Amino acid sequence: MSRFFSRNTRELTPYVPGEQPKDKIFIKLNTNENPYPPSPLVMERIRNFALEDLRLYPNSEGATVKQALSKYYGISEDEVFVGNGSDEVLAFIFKAFFDNTDKIGFPDITYSFYPVYSALFNIPYVQVPVRSDFSIDILQYPEDLKGIIFANPNAPTGLLISVETIEKLLQNRPDTLVIVDEAYIDFGGESCVELISKYDNLIVVQTLSKSRALAGQRVGFAIGCKELMDGLVRVKDSFNSYPLDRIAQIAAETAFIDTKYFNETRQKIIKTRQWTREELLNLGLEVTDSKANFLFVKIPGVSGPEALLKLRQEGILVRNFNNPRICDWLRITIGTQEEMKELVEKIKKIIAG
Repeated sequence: MSRFFSRNTRELTPYVPGEQPKDKIFIKLNTNENPYPPSPLVMERIRNFALEDLRLYPNSEGATVKQALSKYYGISEDEVFVGNGSDEVLAFIFKAFFDNTDKIGFPDITYSFYPVYSALFNIPYVQVPVRSDFSIDILQYPEDLKGIIFANPNAPTGLLISVETIEKLLQNRPDTLVIVDEAYIDFGGESCVELISKYDNLIVVQTLSKSRALAGQRVGFAIGCKELMDGLVRVKDSFNSYPLDRIAQIAAETAFIDTKYFNETRQKIIKTRQWTREELLNLGLEVTDSKANFLFVKIPGVSGPEALLKLRQEGILVRNFNNPRICDWLRITIGTQEEMKELVEKIKKIIAG
C-alpha cells in the first residue's frame, strides 16, 4: 500500500464486482446482465453514428436523454438527472446531500455500494437488520436519520416494497431524504416515480444496465424535484461536466423510444424467472419471491461457497456473499431459458452428490 495514500483511502473496503471471466466459456449468471441484446433500433442508431463527431464534446446535460425520459415518464426535464451509470448517480447523491455531520440508514442486506460510498465520503451510517425472511421493515428506521436508501426490489434478495408503504414513509418523515434505488424495478415492481410530484424528499434512481441491456454503455438517471436535481448538477459540474459520451446518449435516448422491444424482452426474463423458481422449489431449494432479474437461492445441505465452487466447476458462474446472514445463499441471474435449464440440471447433480 502506497505511503501516499490518504488515511481515508487506506481504510476503504472497495466494492467487489462480479467476476468477468477471460479464459473460459461460462454460463455467466453472476452479474445480473441482460441475456438479450440491446434493442435493434439502438444498434442501428449506433451503427449510423457519425464517427467524425467523436472529436466533439457531448452535450453536458444529456439533453436528448432527459427529453426521452421526460416524455416516457410524463415529467419535466428539470426533474431528471442523467449520469455515467446509476453507481455514479448514487455517488453524486451521497456527496450532494450528506456530510460527516449527518447520518443515513440502509438495510444490513442490500446493495453493497452503499457502505462503500458512506465510507468514501465520511458519512456516518447505520445498517438496519432486515427481518428473518429478508423483508425490509422500512417504517421502523431510527428517527435521527437525514437519509434512508434502499434498493427496490432489494439486492440480492429480490424482495419488493410496495409503493403504498414507501409513500407512508415519505408522509411520516418529510424531513428525511428517501432514495429508492430501482435498478431492477422493470422486472415485476411498480416504480415510485409518480410520487415525486407529491413529495420533495424523494429521489428515484434507475439504470439502463439491466432491463434495457445497456450495461456496457453506463447510463443511469435520477428523478426528483427540481431543487434536488439542481444539487446533483452542482456536484457533477464540480467533478465531471461531461459524464455521458455521445454514443451512450444515442443509445439511452433510443432505448426509451423502442418500448415494444423493451416489453418483449423483460417479459421473457420474468417468464423464465418464474419457471426457474418453480423448478428449484420442486427440488427442495429455498428461493425468495424475487421481482428482479435474479433469484436468491439456498441449496439445503450445501454451503454457499461450496455451491459456488461446484457450479463453477460445471461451467456456471453465480454470486455468493460473505455477509454471515446470507453466506449460504446464492444470487443467480436469469439467463435465457436454455441457460436456466442447464442450471437446473447442474443443481440436480449437486444435490445428488
